[in-house]
Amino acid sequence: MKESEVAVSSEMHAEERKSALFWAGVQVALPIAIGYIPIAIAFGVIARQAELTLFDSALMSMLVYAGASQFMAANMLATGAGGLEVIMATLVINLRHVVMGLSLMNLLKGARPVWKGLLSLGVTDESFAVASLSGRNHPAFVAGIMLSAYLAWVGGTLLGGLLYRLIPADIGASMSIALYAMFISLLIPEMRQGRHIVMIAGTSMLINALGTWLFRLESGWSIILATLVASLLFVRKEKKA
Repeated sequence: MKESEVAVSSEMHAEERKSALFWAGVQVALPIAIGYIPIAIAFGVIARQAELTLFDSALMSMLVYAGASQFMAANMLATGAGGLEVIMATLVINLRHVVMGLSLMNLLKGARPVWKGLLSLGVTDESFAVASLSGRNHPAFVAGIMLSAYLAWVGGTLLGGLLYRLIPADIGASMSIALYAMFISLLIPEMRQGRHIVMIAGTSMLINALGTWLFRLESGWSIILATLVASLLFVRKEKKA
């Protein structure tokens, strides 16, 4: 076989592998996408009832793409809060994404910078958890996870914005509890794999609870503190072992 034919064959194999990894990521992310839809519908309903236009609601989901922050921002705008107040409040809540983004960059350390930049835009608690725990560090696989979750979130927001007149506010608000149920469903299978994951999760929960209730930290700062402290504690423990 000629060298050119070998090169073409190798490129085709690489593209097929990327495609397979991408669709594997989509498949793994299906629980996230399914879980995001009712939550995004709830946001679309609440945003429209807060007098945001359908365009504004969808644009917020496309650009901000952070569930808790979007719910808070919609409520703040409904009460007449200024733009700077909303930006600063959502910044604090989303600071944990810096920690998750750095961890993702380490996971994708062999990827090109353009891939890292694009994939960092799709980081959420759930997509980060699935990508980190999957054991696969190929950008195409992570892209499948991120894109599935993103499209489900934006699509659900549009659906909620279109149907907001048909969904009572109380029902729309109650749908947001699905976010917590979904995250628990992602965490429990991983906790069954080893006691160290149970200990990390339990320590993080305890630190977060103490930070929020005892020290009255904002939720964003409390989550960052819990993530960093629990990670450092167990990294040191693993090194000693």
